Amino acid sequence: MTNGSIDWSDFQRVDIRAGTVLRVESFPEARKPAWKLWVDFGELGVRQTSAQIVDLYDADALIGRQIVGVVNFPPKRIGPFTSEFLLTGFHTDDGVVITTVERPVPNGARLA
Repeated sequence: MTNGSIDWSDFQRVDIRAGTVLRVESFPEARKPAWKLWVDFGELGVRQTSAQIVDLYDADALIGRQIVGVVNFPPKRIGPFTSEFLLTGFHTDDGVVITTVERPVPNGARLA
């Protein structure tokens, strides 16, 4: 491996799945403005996370959207809340743009 390259087996270890946002709540205890999200990952169940995406997304606009998350990181405590997956996205000057799917897929579908 050179220049930070990884093997296919490294990529396969990252469990990236599609899920549908079921619920969104404000997270006033967070140091930076954030939402709490609950996402249905199908056979993996509903998992929660905290995401600093309030600059670009209202809570109501997130409900029902399919997002992309990494589901095999260990849970992370964020103040009084436990994050159970990593919501993926891209940092921009305006805020984080979340990763979504181009058309509906089953909840829990794994990125190929």
